[in-house]
Amino acid sequence: MLVLIAAHAAVAALLPALAPRAGRAVWWVAALVPLATLAWAVTLAPDVLDGDTPVEHFGWAPSLGLEVVLRLDALSLLMTVIVSGVGAAVLFYGARYTSEGHGRESALLLAFAGVMLGLVTADNLLVLYVFWELTTVVSFLLIAGRGRTREHRQAAQQALVVTTGGGLAMLLGFVMLGERAGTYRISELVADPPDGGYVPAALVLVLVGVFTKSAQFPLHGWLPAAMVAPTTVSAYLHAAAMVKAGVYLTARLAPGFADTEPWRPLVLTVGLLSLVLGAWRALWESDLKRVLAYGTISELGLLIALFGYGTRNSALAGEVMLLAHSTFKASLFLITGLVEHHTGTREIGRLSGLGRRRPVLLALAALAAASMAGLPPLVGYLGHEAYFDAFWNAARQGPGTGEEWVLAALVAGSTLTVAYAVRYLWGAFASRPGAEPTPQEDPGDRALGMAVPIAALVAATVALGVWYPGTETLTEPYADRLPSPQKPYHLALWHGLSPALGLSAAALAAGLLLYRLRPALAALRGRAPRAPDAQEGYRRTEQGLDRAALGFTRRTQVGSLPVYLTVLLTTVLVVPGTALLLRDTPFTAPPLWASAIQVPLGVVVLTAAVILARVRRRLSAALLAGAVGYGVAGLFLAQGAPDLALTQLLVETLTLVIIVLVLRGLPAHLGPRRARPRTRRLRLALSAAAGTLVALLAVAASAARRDPAVSAYYTEHVKEAGAHNVVNAIIVDFRALDTLGEIAVLLVAAIGVGALILLPAGAGEAGAPIRSRPPAADRYPDTARWGVPQDRWLPEAENMPAHDRLIMLEVVTRLLFPSILVLSVYLLYSGHLRPGGGFAGGLVAGQAFTLRYLVGGRIDIAFAGRVDPRVIAGAGLALAATAGLAPIAFGGEPLATALPSVTLPVFGHLELSTSVVFDTGVYLLVVGVCLKLLAAMGPAQAPVEEAPRPSGGEPGGESGGESGGAGQSLPSDAPGSRGR
Repeated sequence: MLVLIAAHAAVAALLPALAPRAGRAVWWVAALVPLATLAWAVTLAPDVLDGDTPVEHFGWAPSLGLEVVLRLDALSLLMTVIVSGVGAAVLFYGARYTSEGHGRESALLLAFAGVMLGLVTADNLLVLYVFWELTTVVSFLLIAGRGRTREHRQAAQQALVVTTGGGLAMLLGFVMLGERAGTYRISELVADPPDGGYVPAALVLVLVGVFTKSAQFPLHGWLPAAMVAPTTVSAYLHAAAMVKAGVYLTARLAPGFADTEPWRPLVLTVGLLSLVLGAWRALWESDLKRVLAYGTISELGLLIALFGYGTRNSALAGEVMLLAHSTFKASLFLITGLVEHHTGTREIGRLSGLGRRRPVLLALAALAAASMAGLPPLVGYLGHEAYFDAFWNAARQGPGTGEEWVLAALVAGSTLTVAYAVRYLWGAFASRPGAEPTPQEDPGDRALGMAVPIAALVAATVALGVWYPGTETLTEPYADRLPSPQKPYHLALWHGLSPALGLSAAALAAGLLLYRLRPALAALRGRAPRAPDAQEGYRRTEQGLDRAALGFTRRTQVGSLPVYLTVLLTTVLVVPGTALLLRDTPFTAPPLWASAIQVPLGVVVLTAAVILARVRRRLSAALLAGAVGYGVAGLFLAQGAPDLALTQLLVETLTLVIIVLVLRGLPAHLGPRRARPRTRRLRLALSAAAGTLVALLAVAASAARRDPAVSAYYTEHVKEAGAHNVVNAIIVDFRALDTLGEIAVLLVAAIGVGALILLPAGAGEAGAPIRSRPPAADRYPDTARWGVPQDRWLPEAENMPAHDRLIMLEVVTRLLFPSILVLSVYLLYSGHLRPGGGFAGGLVAGQAFTLRYLVGGRIDIAFAGRVDPRVIAGAGLALAATAGLAPIAFGGEPLATALPSVTLPVFGHLELSTSVVFDTGVYLLVVGVCLKLLAAMGPAQAPVEEAPRPSGGEPGGESGGESGGAGQSLPSDAPGSRGR
């Protein structure tokens, strides 16, 4: 199962690169993967249906209880057949339907098939939730498309917001159920369901997620809006796959929770309401896809009611209807796409005479619509008979329990289904009296290629009905797990003259009559009060949230950093401070120092911190902050932590350089020269209180430790990782999952910082001219130019103004740049044995590029190939993630260090390890992040044109450059400058 999911992802990743050469053929390549999945499922079907349940299990983070469990039982097998079978048909259809964007669209649809496969085989609530939300993300990308209209983007956003909101509620319900039961394994949860406590609330939250994903009233508006998506997306996601996720989860949990309040009343109320109202709305739509969309809402409500009722016969009917709906509704969506391909429209009012000219297409549509209406011998008829029989017997055996109302709703929904099925057929293919036949385009060979997958789905609709013993074999194992208050029902095309047959015939006749009376009903409907519209409700809710967020932000985000810091520090004082005061916390005075070297280092740190609080210039503050950092690095070294000291030293140096570069675009002084006395007292009191609290928390935390230090464990087991450096072993071996998450966050943060720093388009781009002030010697003839290099030491330095060049710095940079890079690589590969590692090596390489940047301004010339820093950082993250997953291919755990040893002809016996590869990925990511930050500094490093001097005064006027930008003040050696 895991291999198949990975195959979906891998092929999907390759399709965009293959598309420029293969063209439409990428759709056929994509279709092979779900076809292989279907073949795999059919091969395992006999054993699975006999009770064998293959399970794949591996621990992602065993110490945290995180595990990935995939399980194939009868229900998962049924959904796998649907997802892979319909997915293959849709992908074959897309090869002729889609005219552009083959790589992107086929890749996303194939990725969605893989995500759905993971969802229906997941046996862990949290893993199921991950796949659940991945379906939402891929759906968003498919609906929005690339370069489509605003309507597409709004529909995609609505689907994302609604289904994600329901998914978050469902996640909370999952956590509540898992904690209550003591397990997150779905099979164990259903076999021994928890009860009492907050279980009912958890079930309500889970069902909220079900109703949003399956577009149930009143949360259904996103599905009709999503009909702007291409037909391939609607046929797969909105008929056979994504919207079935809620139905699948209902079926998965029903055996354990159907009898728990308020499960059954909630699923019956929402499901049957959606069944009737969705079918009613479908009867009045004029767009063929919207007719099918509201019909889908109706049929999903039916499925949720059948599975949620939680009896053997209702579940059997639900499974049959699940198969029926997936085949007839997907085929009808594909037929609609072919109709639009022929005529250029989906509007019923503009279609006429298509059936006479396309009899084969009419025949396919008639069979699919007949299955939807419940006509024999199609599979839809088997489902109608099954659920009518189940609830007829339930209503007869338990009068007064509400089953008679359920039966009435089923009959009403079936009647409306027949009516809108006739409307679809008549509207798409009939010849309208007095109307000209709709003009058609020449389809060429594309129409045949689109008709073949449709024919395959319609053939499945017929075969599943005619070969009902096979359909029962596929559906009965899951149904037999549920209680059976009535006699077990068995599928057949003829049960004699039964009540179920009478109800089916009555619904059919009433549906045909209802369609004939539609004009009279339309007049009555026009005079009736208008029902609330879900789309309008969503729009108003969205506007209300926007206004509320704007008002809240306007009052809280005042644009003042001191205010934000005050709020944060006050919160820290109130929350942890109150907890510290209320607890009986022991305080033991720590020793003042452990070695004599700590005393001068501590004096340096404290002195720099005190002066830092007094200075008013930004550059001085940055240098003093750096002094504090260097002093702390010395304390780390004195305490016996060379790795930590090295990292602190490198980070402090790089940060200091970047801060200084940013300061070139900021005023020289820190805020107003003189703050109000009241403000100064408040800041002093708040700072002192926060510092005191942090010191007390540190002392209390040290005194409260009861368990042995965790460092002892790492020291004892470090040899198992083949390392001598405990710190590096922790980073790339013991806590590699943490490191992977941290470097991912680092990459995202660097990209965000770079985007915030960069100026508007055109500023700082590669190849753009650097705007600089005129050379100092041209403005001030007395300025010396003796240090300007005359030879070409660094190519990028030639673009810098003469007064910013220094021969000593260029010579040193040329000599040190390769040496520093070599040192960084040494630190990378020696980190497992001595201080260093990927993070430290990457920071050293960042220092090398920083030095080159200070000399030349732009760092892209330092590379022969001008590699994008984002590519380097992304490659590092990908390499680290790949190294973490590599042990799975050898049967090991993710992020394991050791791999099986190999013996090579020349090299002999080799012990393989992923930690070095993982650390190399960290190195590349850190280098890429440093380059990205330096590239973002480009606009700040290139000063703008100097503003003209005010006549009769000094540069900067009275302010003396206190509030001006970098280009509004003179250098300190210029005549008339105030010597900043």
